[in-house]
Amino acid sequence: MKERSISLFNISLMLFLIVFWGSSFVVVKAILREGLGPVAIATFRFLLAGGLFCLVLILNKARNRRYRVFVEKKDLPVISVLAFSGVTVFFVAQYSGIQMASASVAAILVCLLSPVLISGFSAWLFKESLSNSQFFGIGLASVGTFAVVFGGTMNLQGDLTFFLGSLILLSTPVLWAMYTLLGKKVMEKYDPFLIVAYVNILGGIFLVPFSLAEDSFRNIFALSGQEWLAILYLAFTCSLLGYYIWFHVLKHSSAASTSSFLFAEPLVTVLFAAVFVNEEITFFALVGGLLIFFGVFLITKRRRTTESSRRS
Repeated sequence: MKERSISLFNISLMLFLIVFWGSSFVVVKAILREGLGPVAIATFRFLLAGGLFCLVLILNKARNRRYRVFVEKKDLPVISVLAFSGVTVFFVAQYSGIQMASASVAAILVCLLSPVLISGFSAWLFKESLSNSQFFGIGLASVGTFAVVFGGTMNLQGDLTFFLGSLILLSTPVLWAMYTLLGKKVMEKYDPFLIVAYVNILGGIFLVPFSLAEDSFRNIFALSGQEWLAILYLAFTCSLLGYYIWFHVLKHSSAASTSSFLFAEPLVTVLFAAVFVNEEITFFALVGGLLIFFGVFLITKRRRTTESSRRS
């Protein structure tokens, strides 16, 4: 079977997607500078995104009575764990890290380290063997991570806040790897968009107690129109529209072709951060990011080759 090529239309969609997702780190940084905290931003984003996903599910059901909008009760605990780890904890950690470190470092660590950890965890949990090039790739990615975190800290004269923020950001690819591997079976059982909808809805609900604890909801009426537009951008463009594009392209193209676009996401973030929030990309972050990138390339190269051979 010949590998499915990606059409020009789907290439255009993926370019929009990496701009949406790459710019989200910078949008969050801008809102944080206005004084809104990480928990509040995450809560407002995912409560709004959850409402949008609910609306889409209702519309899908209205158009097609056979469309499944409910999952089995036995799968709810797993989906709840996915929501708590992949949304509630993940985005509070990510936004806290962006506040303390930078949007660029967040994108480099979150986007590039996740494939490394997923490959490592897969080898450990599912007894998958790793080639010499994959081991070398893991080594390169590790050195790159060290350069980004410790090099950036030294560049800022030992700034403890940057260092702690980077450590917090290091937890996010771990959380995402856990989310990906844990959700593998349930994603195969249901429409993936349905599971993403549940994760967004439940993730937003799980954020509410944290916002109540820090009294975040009092900020709702104090938000400016610009801040609300930024949160709407995160909820609609990055969450709802972003995942719709992702699953649409994935349905009509190969997984390898689709996922390869995501390697450009940190570049988008770095460019947007430099232009819109005046972030300076340090030498250590640049070198570290390149090392992680090449490490990811070596780690995922074998998987891409295997996928292509299976489709040929």
